[in-house]
Amino acid sequence: MAQLAARDRRHPNPDSPPHSEGTDRKLYARLKEFRANPWRSLGQLLVTGAGFATLWLGMWYSLDHGYWLTLLLAIPAGGFLVRLFAIQHDCGHGSLFKARWINDAVGRAIGVITLTPYDYWRRAHASHHATSGNLDRRGIGDIETLTVREYNALSPWRKLAYRFYRHPLVLFGVGPIYLFVLKHRLPLDLPWLHRGWLSVLGTNVAIACLLTAMALIVGPMDFLKIQLPLVLLGSSAGVWLFFVQHQYEAAYWRRGPDWDFRQAALYGSSHYSLPKFLQWMTASIGLHHVHHLSSRIPNYRLQECLDRTPELRVAPRLTLVQSLACATLALWDEQAGKMIRFRDLKKGRSSASA
Repeated sequence: MAQLAARDRRHPNPDSPPHSEGTDRKLYARLKEFRANPWRSLGQLLVTGAGFATLWLGMWYSLDHGYWLTLLLAIPAGGFLVRLFAIQHDCGHGSLFKARWINDAVGRAIGVITLTPYDYWRRAHASHHATSGNLDRRGIGDIETLTVREYNALSPWRKLAYRFYRHPLVLFGVGPIYLFVLKHRLPLDLPWLHRGWLSVLGTNVAIACLLTAMALIVGPMDFLKIQLPLVLLGSSAGVWLFFVQHQYEAAYWRRGPDWDFRQAALYGSSHYSLPKFLQWMTASIGLHHVHHLSSRIPNYRLQECLDRTPELRVAPRLTLVQSLACATLALWDEQAGKMIRFRDLKKGRSSASA
């Protein structure tokens, strides 16, 4: 295990998972069969882009027929915005096209629509893949999660701040708006003069140009009526998906020496079993354990990979209804080996609460 952790520090690229005694090299060799088809990737990109553009124009047209209709259309339009982000996500892993420069060009272009500086996000997300489930390497590209002992050691004010942060209305309401609208415009966690700032500033300039052009074409107020509900719905749905893929009762969290890449992928990433339409709309990101095990598999081949690889059917499976109960999970109980809620501390259900 110690060798595995050391290798991960030397090779943090999530696309090349480390090998150890517990790693099935034959499994990874088989997973390489499920790589991208450039024409299929292009078709997916065109269909998603056209769907989003059509719904956006439909929202604009509906403004003269009742704002309730505009808000109704914002729901599927927000879904297509999430799907665009998922495609951008594939580009960040180099899994949508074979050539790196094409992935990067498409990812950067989509980032203007999703309000996400592509290169900055890709760096943070790569760290997430390399450290997911590792209690000793938290803090970059993930949702802040404390253990019970860490929480109990906080001052009253810091406990209150953490409770506020983990409240569902903040995590899935205020938080997504802050992340996509504010933090991505000025990511203060990025060192000054770091090359990632070029991505941030370039994306900001492109967003400003696009917003100005659209406001001039549609009208400033009409543009806000269309775009605000889209950003709210899309960002909240995106954060929810990221949350539920790693924050569930039987999640995987280990200290560095005991952390294992394959175990973290299969048991620390949920199989979010959604209805087929929602699975398509979210680009199969719910098959998150497959994605974490081999991030070079494009979204449209994740289901095929799961169907043809029995070893991958061990991941915790969550249905849409079951996932709703995850929203209030907030702390990792190291002794019990599970996520718990704040109320479990008061009821004495946490084995580490003393």
